[in-house]
Amino acid sequence: MRQLPSLNMLRVFEEVARHRSFSQAALGLNVTQGAVSRQIKQLEDYLGVALFVRTPQGLSLTESGIALSPHLAEAFDHIERALQAVRVPNLRQRLRILAPPTWATRWLSAHLRVFCQRYPDISLSVTNQAGHDSLAEIDCHIRFGLEANSHCSSQLLVMERHIAVASPELFSDGQPPDLRGFPLLHILHDGKRLKVWENWLVAMGRDDVDAGQGLEFSTLDQVIHTALAGGGLAVIDRQMIEKELANGSLLPITPVEVIGPYGYWLDVANDKQGLSKVRLFTDWLGLVSNP
Repeated sequence: MRQLPSLNMLRVFEEVARHRSFSQAALGLNVTQGAVSRQIKQLEDYLGVALFVRTPQGLSLTESGIALSPHLAEAFDHIERALQAVRVPNLRQRLRILAPPTWATRWLSAHLRVFCQRYPDISLSVTNQAGHDSLAEIDCHIRFGLEANSHCSSQLLVMERHIAVASPELFSDGQPPDLRGFPLLHILHDGKRLKVWENWLVAMGRDDVDAGQGLEFSTLDQVIHTALAGGGLAVIDRQMIEKELANGSLLPITPVEVIGPYGYWLDVANDKQGLSKVRLFTDWLGLVSNP
């Protein structure tokens, strides 16, 4: 078995070495400069040497970086030529993704334009339901859960970061609403109520609030829309309500934030891992979900 670091690290290094700039590499890869910096740091940790040094003239390669750069550039050129030799011209591959509805609506859809621009020959099919007949056709499964799936390639994309929020109309003279004065909004998962309120109240040290009272909804979007309408108080993953927090249509009740225990996982069946469309999506998703 070849002892190699992730392809992401090598691609990022090759891009930075070519541009001699973290910011230009980030633009070319359609990721943040922080994501580029982290990938380079991980590659340097793997190699045990520094690859770049900052000088008054800008970013320069170290001796190790100079030694590595042309070999990687040549390797990627070989890979590109090999792929072009066997690739069917103008072939549009369909990538089928199974994802939770709110995550697909509020996170994935906001980032897909970048993926589609970078890989115009891959067409996407995103669904939140799959029957037994169509499950075998799914290429990537974004799953909401507690742990990795041991039966396939399974990697954590991001953990939930829960905050308690309410509509501004429930605040009085700038003071947050009393938790005991309004319905608590709950989300159901696999028919059971998630204990996000219980976890948040424990983190707050509050034992005077009945976490069992309130309204239940089958999707997180329904919880968000009810909170926006002033129908109650909600504990929501802040990554799902970035727009609402930014425009002030939802306000934090307190700054307390609870990480996990749930997160979003990328599951890929063993017989799908070798597909180029799956590798491209997996690499891209790993970068944008950890900017």
